[in-house]
Amino acid sequence: MTTIKLKIVKPDQPDYNTWNNRGVNLRFEGHPAEIIPVNTIDALAAALQHAVDEGLRPAVRGGGHCLENFVSNPGVEVVIDISAMKGVRYDEERNAIEVTAGTTLGEMQEALYHNWGTVLPTGQHPAVGVGGHIPGGAFGFMHRLHGLGVDYLYAVEVLCVNKERQVEKIIATSDPSDEHRELWWAHTGGGAGNFGVATRYWFRKPGNSKDPAELLPKAPAVVETIELEWPWSDMDENAFRQLVNNFGHWSYAHGRPDSDALNVFATMHLWNKVLGKIQLKGLVFDPSANAADDFIQAINGKAGIPCTVKKEQMSWLDFALNPFPDIFSGGKAAFKVKDAFLCKPYTAEQLGTIYHYLAERNDIPGGNVGLATYGGQVNSVAADATSSAQRGAIMATACVVGWMDPEAAAGSMDWVRNCYSDLFKATGGAPVPGDQTGGSVIAHPDNDLADPTWNRSGVPWHTFYYQDNYPRLQQVKAKWDPLNIFRHRLSVQAAGL
Repeated sequence: MTTIKLKIVKPDQPDYNTWNNRGVNLRFEGHPAEIIPVNTIDALAAALQHAVDEGLRPAVRGGGHCLENFVSNPGVEVVIDISAMKGVRYDEERNAIEVTAGTTLGEMQEALYHNWGTVLPTGQHPAVGVGGHIPGGAFGFMHRLHGLGVDYLYAVEVLCVNKERQVEKIIATSDPSDEHRELWWAHTGGGAGNFGVATRYWFRKPGNSKDPAELLPKAPAVVETIELEWPWSDMDENAFRQLVNNFGHWSYAHGRPDSDALNVFATMHLWNKVLGKIQLKGLVFDPSANAADDFIQAINGKAGIPCTVKKEQMSWLDFALNPFPDIFSGGKAAFKVKDAFLCKPYTAEQLGTIYHYLAERNDIPGGNVGLATYGGQVNSVAADATSSAQRGAIMATACVVGWMDPEAAAGSMDWVRNCYSDLFKATGGAPVPGDQTGGSVIAHPDNDLADPTWNRSGVPWHTFYYQDNYPRLQQVKAKWDPLNIFRHRLSVQAAGL
Protein backbone atom coordinates (compact mmCIF):
# COMPACT_ATOMS: atom_id res chain seq x y z
CA MET A 1 0.00 0.00 0.00
CA THR A 2 1.39 3.39 -1.04
CA THR A 3 2.01 5.79 1.79
CA ILE A 4 0.26 9.10 1.21
CA LYS A 5 2.16 12.21 2.19
CA LEU A 6 -0.25 14.68 3.72
CA LYS A 7 0.06 18.44 3.74
CA ILE A 8 -0.51 19.42 7.39
CA VAL A 9 -0.90 23.14 8.00
CA LYS A 10 -0.12 24.22 11.57
CA PRO A 11 -0.63 27.55 13.37
CA ASP A 12 2.99 28.61 13.01
CA GLN A 13 2.93 28.32 9.22
CA PRO A 14 2.37 31.41 7.04
CA ASP A 15 -0.66 30.03 5.18
CA TYR A 16 -2.48 28.88 8.34
CA ASN A 17 -4.85 31.88 8.48
CA THR A 18 -5.66 31.49 4.79
CA TRP A 19 -6.76 27.91 5.34
CA ASN A 20 -8.42 28.62 8.68
CA ASN A 21 -10.62 31.54 7.63
CA ARG A 22 -12.72 29.75 5.04
CA GLY A 23 -16.07 29.65 6.78
CA VAL A 24 -18.68 32.15 5.61
CA ASN A 25 -20.02 32.99 9.08
CA LEU A 26 -17.74 35.39 10.94
CA ARG A 27 -19.59 34.63 14.18
CA PHE A 28 -17.38 31.59 14.66
CA GLU A 29 -13.65 31.24 14.95
CA GLY A 30 -11.72 28.04 15.45
CA HIS A 31 -8.01 27.42 16.01
CA PRO A 32 -7.38 23.79 15.10
CA ALA A 33 -3.94 22.36 15.76
CA GLU A 34 -3.88 21.05 12.20
CA ILE A 35 -5.61 21.78 8.91
CA ILE A 36 -5.23 19.09 6.29
CA PRO A 37 -6.28 19.96 2.72
CA VAL A 38 -6.90 16.91 0.54
CA ASN A 39 -7.79 16.41 -3.10
CA THR A 40 -8.37 12.64 -3.32
CA ILE A 41 -10.48 10.14 -1.41
CA ASP A 42 -7.38 8.16 -0.45
CA ALA A 43 -5.78 11.30 0.98
CA LEU A 44 -8.98 12.00 2.90
CA ALA A 45 -8.92 8.49 4.36
CA ALA A 46 -5.27 8.94 5.33
CA ALA A 47 -6.00 12.31 6.96
CA LEU A 48 -8.87 10.85 8.94
CA GLN A 49 -6.76 7.89 10.05
CA HIS A 50 -4.02 10.30 11.11
CA ALA A 51 -6.47 12.26 13.29
CA VAL A 52 -7.82 9.08 14.89
CA ASP A 53 -4.32 7.66 15.51
CA GLU A 54 -3.25 10.92 17.16
CA GLY A 55 -6.39 11.08 19.30
CA LEU A 56 -7.40 14.43 17.77
CA ARG A 57 -11.03 15.41 17.25
CA PRO A 58 -11.68 15.86 13.51
CA ALA A 59 -14.17 17.90 11.52
CA VAL A 60 -14.57 18.10 7.75
CA ARG A 61 -15.07 21.30 5.76
CA GLY A 62 -16.26 21.61 2.19
CA GLY A 63 -17.94 24.85 1.16
CA GLY A 64 -17.76 26.29 4.68
CA HIS A 65 -21.46 27.20 4.86
CA CYS A 66 -22.44 25.46 8.10
CA LEU A 67 -24.72 27.84 10.05
CA GLU A 68 -23.39 26.75 13.44
CA ASN A 69 -19.98 26.08 14.98
CA PHE A 70 -19.69 22.44 13.97
CA VAL A 71 -16.33 23.04 12.24
CA SER A 72 -15.09 26.42 13.52
CA ASN A 73 -15.15 25.29 17.11
CA PRO A 74 -12.54 25.43 19.89
CA GLY A 75 -13.04 21.70 20.50
CA VAL A 76 -12.10 20.71 16.94
CA GLU A 77 -8.41 19.86 16.72
CA VAL A 78 -8.09 18.79 13.08
CA VAL A 79 -9.97 20.30 10.15
CA ILE A 80 -9.85 18.23 6.97
CA ASP A 81 -10.59 20.48 3.99
CA ILE A 82 -12.14 18.60 1.05
CA SER A 83 -12.86 21.64 -1.14
CA ALA A 84 -10.40 20.39 -3.80
CA MET A 85 -12.07 16.96 -4.07
CA LYS A 86 -14.18 17.58 -7.16
CA GLY A 87 -15.79 15.57 -9.92
CA VAL A 88 -19.06 14.80 -11.71
CA ARG A 89 -19.26 11.76 -13.99
CA TYR A 90 -21.53 8.99 -15.22
CA ASP A 91 -20.78 5.73 -13.42
CA GLU A 92 -21.74 3.03 -15.90
CA GLU A 93 -21.40 0.23 -13.35
CA ARG A 94 -23.95 1.78 -10.99
CA ASN A 95 -25.88 3.50 -13.79
CA ALA A 96 -25.92 6.72 -11.80
CA ILE A 97 -24.40 10.19 -11.78
CA GLU A 98 -21.46 10.27 -9.36
CA VAL A 99 -20.63 13.54 -7.59
CA THR A 100 -17.54 13.91 -5.41
CA ALA A 101 -18.19 15.56 -2.06
CA GLY A 102 -15.95 18.62 -2.51
CA THR A 103 -17.86 19.74 -5.60
CA THR A 104 -19.95 22.88 -5.13
CA LEU A 105 -23.61 23.02 -6.09
CA GLY A 106 -22.80 25.45 -8.89
CA GLU A 107 -20.10 23.16 -10.30
CA MET A 108 -22.45 20.19 -10.12
CA GLN A 109 -25.33 21.98 -11.86
CA GLU A 110 -22.97 23.24 -14.57
CA ALA A 111 -21.68 19.73 -15.27
CA LEU A 112 -25.17 18.20 -15.28
CA TYR A 113 -26.44 20.87 -17.66
CA HIS A 114 -23.57 20.73 -20.15
CA ASN A 115 -23.07 16.96 -20.14
CA TRP A 116 -26.62 15.61 -20.04
CA GLY A 117 -29.07 18.51 -19.95
CA THR A 118 -30.27 17.49 -16.50
CA VAL A 119 -30.64 18.99 -13.04
CA LEU A 120 -30.58 17.81 -9.44
CA PRO A 121 -33.03 19.72 -7.21
CA THR A 122 -30.64 20.96 -4.56
CA GLY A 123 -29.84 24.19 -2.71
CA GLN A 124 -29.67 27.79 -3.77
CA HIS A 125 -26.20 29.24 -3.17
CA PRO A 126 -23.82 27.93 -5.88
CA ALA A 127 -20.81 27.99 -3.49
CA VAL A 128 -22.30 25.49 -1.03
CA GLY A 129 -20.41 22.20 -0.92
CA VAL A 130 -22.22 19.03 -1.95
CA GLY A 131 -20.67 16.99 0.86
CA GLY A 132 -22.51 18.61 3.75
CA HIS A 133 -25.56 19.72 1.78
CA ILE A 134 -26.89 16.32 0.74
CA PRO A 135 -27.22 14.74 4.23
CA GLY A 136 -29.25 17.79 5.25
CA GLY A 137 -31.98 16.80 2.79
CA ALA A 138 -30.99 19.14 -0.06
CA PHE A 139 -33.88 21.50 -0.73
CA GLY A 140 -33.60 24.42 -3.11
CA PHE A 141 -35.26 26.26 -5.96
CA MET A 142 -36.80 23.16 -7.57
CA HIS A 143 -38.03 21.14 -4.59
CA ARG A 144 -41.71 21.92 -5.21
CA LEU A 145 -41.39 20.67 -8.79
CA HIS A 146 -39.00 17.74 -8.34
CA GLY A 147 -38.74 16.98 -4.60
CA LEU A 148 -35.59 17.00 -2.48
CA GLY A 149 -32.13 16.18 -3.76
CA VAL A 150 -32.01 13.14 -1.47
CA ASP A 151 -35.07 11.72 -3.20
CA TYR A 152 -32.65 10.89 -6.03
CA LEU A 153 -29.83 9.53 -3.88
CA TYR A 154 -29.03 5.96 -4.93
CA ALA A 155 -25.72 5.42 -3.13
CA VAL A 156 -23.15 7.08 -0.91
CA GLU A 157 -19.55 6.24 -0.09
CA VAL A 158 -18.66 6.89 3.54
CA LEU A 159 -15.43 6.73 5.52
CA CYS A 160 -16.35 5.30 8.91
CA VAL A 161 -14.20 4.54 11.98
CA ASN A 162 -14.73 1.10 13.51
CA LYS A 163 -14.24 -0.11 17.08
CA GLU A 164 -10.60 -0.88 16.33
CA ARG A 165 -10.07 2.78 15.43
CA GLN A 166 -9.53 1.93 11.78
CA VAL A 167 -10.97 3.88 8.88
CA GLU A 168 -13.23 1.80 6.66
CA LYS A 169 -14.62 2.71 3.25
CA ILE A 170 -18.27 1.70 2.89
CA ILE A 171 -20.57 2.09 -0.11
CA ALA A 172 -24.22 2.03 0.95
CA THR A 173 -27.09 1.91 -1.55
CA SER A 174 -30.86 2.11 -1.52
CA ASP A 175 -31.13 -1.48 -2.74
CA PRO A 176 -33.40 -3.38 -0.31
CA SER A 177 -30.93 -6.25 -0.21
CA ASP A 178 -27.92 -4.07 0.65
CA GLU A 179 -26.59 -4.90 4.13
CA HIS A 180 -25.46 -1.27 4.43
CA ARG A 181 -28.81 0.20 3.38
CA GLU A 182 -29.43 1.90 6.74
CA LEU A 183 -26.24 3.92 6.30
CA TRP A 184 -27.61 5.12 2.95
CA TRP A 185 -30.92 6.00 4.63
CA ALA A 186 -29.13 8.02 7.31
CA HIS A 187 -27.59 10.20 4.59
CA THR A 188 -30.99 11.16 3.14
CA GLY A 189 -31.62 13.77 5.83
CA GLY A 190 -29.77 12.60 8.94
CA GLY A 191 -27.37 15.54 8.86
CA ALA A 192 -23.65 15.88 8.20
CA GLY A 193 -20.93 15.15 10.74
CA ASN A 194 -22.83 12.29 12.35
CA PHE A 195 -21.85 8.89 10.99
CA GLY A 196 -18.64 9.32 9.04
CA VAL A 197 -17.29 11.34 6.12
CA ALA A 198 -19.22 11.14 2.86
CA THR A 199 -16.82 11.10 -0.09
CA ARG A 200 -19.06 10.45 -3.11
CA TYR A 201 -22.75 10.39 -3.92
CA TRP A 202 -24.56 8.61 -6.75
CA PHE A 203 -27.87 10.00 -8.00
CA ARG A 204 -30.59 8.62 -10.23
CA LYS A 205 -34.36 8.50 -10.39
CA PRO A 206 -36.28 5.21 -10.43
CA GLY A 207 -36.41 3.43 -13.75
CA ASN A 208 -34.38 1.19 -16.03
CA SER A 209 -32.90 3.67 -18.47
CA LYS A 210 -29.21 3.26 -19.24
CA ASP A 211 -28.97 6.71 -20.79
CA PRO A 212 -27.28 9.16 -18.37
CA ALA A 213 -29.42 11.94 -19.87
CA GLU A 214 -32.51 10.16 -18.51
CA LEU A 215 -31.30 9.53 -14.96
CA LEU A 216 -32.27 12.91 -13.48
CA PRO A 217 -34.94 15.53 -14.23
CA LYS A 218 -34.52 17.52 -17.40
CA ALA A 219 -33.11 21.00 -16.90
CA PRO A 220 -35.42 23.74 -18.12
CA ALA A 221 -34.09 25.62 -21.11
CA VAL A 222 -35.47 28.90 -19.82
CA VAL A 223 -36.67 30.16 -16.45
CA GLU A 224 -38.48 33.37 -15.58
CA THR A 225 -37.47 35.36 -12.54
CA ILE A 226 -39.93 37.52 -10.62
CA GLU A 227 -38.80 40.39 -8.42
CA LEU A 228 -41.34 42.42 -6.46
CA GLU A 229 -40.57 45.29 -4.14
CA TRP A 230 -42.78 47.24 -1.74
CA PRO A 231 -41.63 50.42 0.07
CA TRP A 232 -42.13 50.40 3.82
CA SER A 233 -43.10 54.07 3.55
CA ASP A 234 -46.36 53.07 1.83
CA MET A 235 -47.23 50.35 4.33
CA ASP A 236 -49.19 50.34 7.58
CA GLU A 237 -49.75 47.31 9.80
CA ASN A 238 -52.93 46.25 8.02
CA ALA A 239 -51.26 46.31 4.63
CA PHE A 240 -48.28 44.40 6.03
CA ARG A 241 -50.53 41.72 7.45
CA GLN A 242 -52.42 41.40 4.17
CA LEU A 243 -49.23 41.05 2.15
CA VAL A 244 -47.71 38.33 4.34
CA ASN A 245 -51.10 36.61 4.62
CA ASN A 246 -51.35 36.49 0.83
CA PHE A 247 -48.01 34.71 0.61
CA GLY A 248 -48.94 32.27 3.37
CA HIS A 249 -52.33 31.39 1.95
CA TRP A 250 -50.94 30.92 -1.55
CA SER A 251 -48.37 28.52 -0.09
CA TYR A 252 -51.09 26.66 1.81
CA ALA A 253 -53.33 26.40 -1.26
CA HIS A 254 -50.47 25.11 -3.41
CA GLY A 255 -48.54 22.97 -0.92
CA ARG A 256 -49.88 19.59 -2.05
CA PRO A 257 -48.14 17.36 -4.61
CA ASP A 258 -51.12 17.73 -6.97
CA SER A 259 -50.93 21.54 -7.08
CA ASP A 260 -51.19 23.14 -10.51
CA ALA A 261 -48.42 25.59 -9.54
CA LEU A 262 -45.51 23.27 -8.76
CA ASN A 263 -43.40 25.21 -11.26
CA VAL A 264 -43.46 28.30 -9.01
CA PHE A 265 -40.99 28.91 -6.19
CA ALA A 266 -40.67 32.13 -4.21
CA THR A 267 -39.09 33.70 -1.16
CA MET A 268 -40.37 36.77 0.65
CA HIS A 269 -37.81 38.90 2.47
CA LEU A 270 -39.35 40.96 5.25
CA TRP A 271 -36.52 43.40 5.88
CA ASN A 272 -36.40 45.69 8.87
CA LYS A 273 -38.26 48.97 8.26
CA VAL A 274 -34.96 50.87 8.56
CA LEU A 275 -33.91 49.32 5.23
CA GLY A 276 -36.99 50.75 3.60
CA LYS A 277 -38.39 47.86 1.58
CA ILE A 278 -39.87 44.39 1.47
CA GLN A 279 -38.88 42.11 -1.40
CA LEU A 280 -40.11 38.96 -3.10
CA LYS A 281 -37.91 36.82 -5.31
CA GLY A 282 -39.64 34.22 -7.45
CA LEU A 283 -38.82 31.67 -10.09
CA VAL A 284 -41.09 30.08 -12.69
CA PHE A 285 -39.95 26.97 -14.55
CA ASP A 286 -42.56 27.21 -17.34
CA PRO A 287 -42.48 30.78 -18.64
CA SER A 288 -44.88 29.91 -21.48
CA ALA A 289 -47.78 29.69 -19.03
CA ASN A 290 -49.37 32.55 -17.09
CA ALA A 291 -47.95 31.30 -13.81
CA ALA A 292 -45.91 34.44 -13.11
CA ASP A 293 -48.81 36.84 -13.61
CA ASP A 294 -51.19 34.64 -11.64
CA PHE A 295 -48.74 34.44 -8.77
CA ILE A 296 -48.08 38.19 -8.73
CA GLN A 297 -51.81 38.87 -8.67
CA ALA A 298 -52.30 36.42 -5.78
CA ILE A 299 -49.58 38.05 -3.69
CA ASN A 300 -50.14 41.71 -4.46
CA GLY A 301 -53.76 41.83 -5.56
CA LYS A 302 -55.42 42.56 -2.22
CA ALA A 303 -52.56 44.35 -0.49
CA GLY A 304 -53.23 47.76 -2.01
CA ILE A 305 -49.59 48.84 -1.81
CA PRO A 306 -47.59 50.30 -4.71
CA CYS A 307 -45.27 47.61 -5.97
CA THR A 308 -42.48 47.52 -8.52
CA VAL A 309 -42.44 44.42 -10.68
CA LYS A 310 -39.52 43.05 -12.63
CA LYS A 311 -39.65 39.89 -14.74
CA GLU A 312 -36.81 38.45 -16.78
CA GLN A 313 -36.24 35.27 -18.75
CA MET A 314 -32.82 33.62 -18.80
CA SER A 315 -31.25 30.20 -19.13
CA TRP A 316 -31.48 27.90 -16.12
CA LEU A 317 -27.70 27.64 -15.88
CA ASP A 318 -27.14 31.40 -15.95
CA PHE A 319 -29.59 31.72 -13.08
CA ALA A 320 -28.21 28.78 -11.07
CA LEU A 321 -24.66 30.17 -11.19
CA ASN A 322 -25.70 33.67 -10.15
CA PRO A 323 -29.14 33.61 -8.50
CA PHE A 324 -30.59 36.93 -7.34
CA PRO A 325 -27.22 38.65 -6.77
CA ASP A 326 -28.53 41.16 -4.22
CA ILE A 327 -29.57 38.25 -1.98
CA PHE A 328 -26.89 35.62 -2.52
CA SER A 329 -23.73 37.52 -3.49
CA GLY A 330 -22.96 39.45 -0.32
CA GLY A 331 -19.59 39.28 1.42
CA LYS A 332 -18.83 37.52 4.66
CA ALA A 333 -20.56 38.69 7.82
CA ALA A 334 -21.50 37.45 11.25
CA PHE A 335 -25.05 36.13 11.28
CA LYS A 336 -27.55 33.91 13.07
CA VAL A 337 -30.37 31.97 11.37
CA LYS A 338 -33.28 30.40 13.25
CA ASP A 339 -35.28 28.20 10.92
CA ALA A 340 -38.73 26.60 11.09
CA PHE A 341 -41.29 24.80 8.93
CA LEU A 342 -44.92 25.88 8.79
CA CYS A 343 -47.77 23.49 8.00
CA LYS A 344 -50.27 26.36 8.04
CA PRO A 345 -49.81 30.11 7.51
CA TYR A 346 -48.78 32.41 10.31
CA THR A 347 -51.60 33.30 12.71
CA ALA A 348 -52.83 36.85 13.26
CA GLU A 349 -50.90 36.99 16.53
CA GLN A 350 -47.71 35.84 14.85
CA LEU A 351 -48.11 38.46 12.11
CA GLY A 352 -48.35 41.08 14.84
CA THR A 353 -45.14 39.77 16.38
CA ILE A 354 -43.29 40.02 13.07
CA TYR A 355 -44.59 43.54 12.50
CA HIS A 356 -43.41 44.60 15.95
CA TYR A 357 -39.87 43.30 15.47
CA LEU A 358 -39.52 44.79 11.98
CA ALA A 359 -41.46 48.04 12.11
CA GLU A 360 -41.22 49.08 15.75
CA ARG A 361 -37.69 47.88 16.56
CA ASN A 362 -35.36 50.16 14.60
CA ASP A 363 -32.30 49.40 16.73
CA ILE A 364 -31.39 46.22 14.78
CA PRO A 365 -31.51 47.10 11.07
CA GLY A 366 -29.84 43.80 10.16
CA GLY A 367 -32.81 41.75 11.39
CA ASN A 368 -35.30 40.20 8.98
CA VAL A 369 -37.85 37.41 8.66
CA GLY A 370 -37.88 35.24 5.56
CA LEU A 371 -40.55 33.01 4.03
CA ALA A 372 -40.12 30.41 1.30
CA THR A 373 -42.65 28.27 -0.53
CA TYR A 374 -42.32 24.59 0.30
CA GLY A 375 -44.25 21.36 -0.15
CA GLY A 376 -45.31 20.23 -3.60
CA GLN A 377 -43.42 17.08 -4.61
CA VAL A 378 -41.53 17.15 -1.28
CA ASN A 379 -44.81 16.09 0.31
CA SER A 380 -45.31 13.13 -2.04
CA VAL A 381 -42.75 11.06 -0.09
CA ALA A 382 -43.45 9.25 3.17
CA ALA A 383 -41.81 10.67 6.30
CA ASP A 384 -39.81 7.48 6.92
CA ALA A 385 -38.87 6.69 3.31
CA THR A 386 -35.88 8.96 3.83
CA SER A 387 -34.55 10.44 7.06
CA SER A 388 -35.92 13.84 5.93
CA ALA A 389 -39.02 13.67 8.12
CA GLN A 390 -40.67 17.02 7.27
CA ARG A 391 -43.01 15.91 4.49
CA GLY A 392 -46.08 17.98 5.32
CA ALA A 393 -44.88 21.60 5.41
CA ILE A 394 -46.13 24.33 3.09
CA MET A 395 -43.57 27.02 3.98
CA ALA A 396 -40.11 27.38 5.40
CA THR A 397 -39.50 30.47 7.52
CA ALA A 398 -36.53 31.95 9.32
CA CYS A 399 -35.64 34.76 11.69
CA VAL A 400 -32.27 36.10 10.55
CA VAL A 401 -29.86 38.75 11.76
CA GLY A 402 -26.47 39.86 10.46
CA TRP A 403 -23.86 42.34 11.59
CA MET A 404 -20.34 43.53 10.87
CA ASP A 405 -19.49 45.52 14.00
CA PRO A 406 -18.54 43.14 16.85
CA GLU A 407 -20.20 45.53 19.28
CA ALA A 408 -23.53 44.78 17.59
CA ALA A 409 -23.30 41.06 18.32
CA ALA A 410 -25.09 40.97 21.70
CA GLY A 411 -28.01 43.15 20.61
CA SER A 412 -28.37 41.30 17.31
CA MET A 413 -28.42 37.89 18.97
CA ASP A 414 -30.94 39.14 21.51
CA TRP A 415 -33.19 40.43 18.72
CA VAL A 416 -33.22 37.23 16.66
CA ARG A 417 -33.66 34.93 19.64
CA ASN A 418 -36.52 36.91 21.10
CA CYS A 419 -38.24 37.38 17.75
CA TYR A 420 -38.20 33.62 17.18
CA SER A 421 -39.18 32.85 20.76
CA ASP A 422 -42.14 35.23 20.60
CA LEU A 423 -43.25 33.86 17.24
CA PHE A 424 -43.55 30.37 18.72
CA LYS A 425 -44.41 31.29 22.30
CA ALA A 426 -47.57 29.12 22.16
CA THR A 427 -45.27 26.07 21.94
CA GLY A 428 -42.51 27.10 24.32
CA GLY A 429 -40.53 29.35 22.02
CA ALA A 430 -39.83 26.70 19.39
CA PRO A 431 -41.72 25.23 16.36
CA VAL A 432 -42.85 21.94 17.91
CA PRO A 433 -44.01 19.53 15.18
CA GLY A 434 -47.78 19.58 15.14
CA ASP A 435 -50.78 21.11 13.43
CA GLN A 436 -49.32 24.51 12.50
CA THR A 437 -45.57 24.17 12.90
CA GLY A 438 -43.42 21.37 11.55
CA GLY A 439 -40.07 21.48 13.31
CA SER A 440 -36.85 22.53 11.60
CA VAL A 441 -34.36 21.29 9.03
CA ILE A 442 -30.93 20.04 10.11
CA ALA A 443 -29.36 21.71 7.06
CA HIS A 444 -30.03 24.96 8.96
CA PRO A 445 -28.93 23.92 12.46
CA ASP A 446 -29.74 26.05 15.48
CA ASN A 447 -27.91 25.23 18.71
CA ASP A 448 -30.57 27.13 20.66
CA LEU A 449 -32.97 24.21 20.21
CA ALA A 450 -30.73 22.23 22.57
CA ASP A 451 -30.75 25.06 25.13
CA PRO A 452 -33.69 25.11 27.59
CA THR A 453 -33.26 28.87 27.91
CA TRP A 454 -34.65 29.25 24.39
CA ASN A 455 -36.43 25.93 23.82
CA ARG A 456 -38.89 25.88 26.71
CA SER A 457 -41.22 23.38 25.06
CA GLY A 458 -39.88 20.33 26.87
CA VAL A 459 -39.47 18.71 23.45
CA PRO A 460 -35.89 17.50 22.80
CA TRP A 461 -33.93 19.16 20.02
CA HIS A 462 -33.80 16.02 17.88
CA THR A 463 -37.59 15.87 17.58
CA PHE A 464 -37.57 19.17 15.71
CA TYR A 465 -35.13 17.83 13.13
CA TYR A 466 -35.86 14.10 12.94
CA GLN A 467 -39.26 13.52 14.56
CA ASP A 468 -40.03 9.77 14.65
CA ASN A 469 -36.93 8.91 12.62
CA TYR A 470 -34.50 9.64 15.46
CA PRO A 471 -34.40 6.17 17.10
CA ARG A 472 -33.51 4.64 13.74
CA LEU A 473 -30.72 7.19 13.28
CA GLN A 474 -29.43 6.32 16.74
CA GLN A 475 -29.08 2.70 15.66
CA VAL A 476 -27.09 3.76 12.59
CA LYS A 477 -24.88 5.90 14.81
CA ALA A 478 -24.19 3.03 17.19
CA LYS A 479 -23.22 0.70 14.34
CA TRP A 480 -21.17 2.98 12.11
CA ASP A 481 -19.65 5.44 14.58
CA PRO A 482 -19.29 3.31 17.73
CA LEU A 483 -16.55 5.53 19.20
CA ASN A 484 -18.48 8.78 18.61
CA ILE A 485 -15.63 10.19 16.54
CA PHE A 486 -18.00 12.44 14.61
CA ARG A 487 -19.80 14.81 16.94
CA HIS A 488 -21.01 18.35 17.42
CA ARG A 489 -23.64 20.20 19.45
CA LEU A 490 -26.55 18.67 17.52
CA SER A 491 -25.04 15.34 16.50
CA VAL A 492 -27.05 12.14 16.67
CA GLN A 493 -26.36 10.26 19.88
CA ALA A 494 -26.37 6.48 20.05
CA ALA A 495 -28.92 5.16 22.52
CA GLY A 496 -27.54 5.19 26.06
CA LEU A 497 -24.91 7.90 25.47
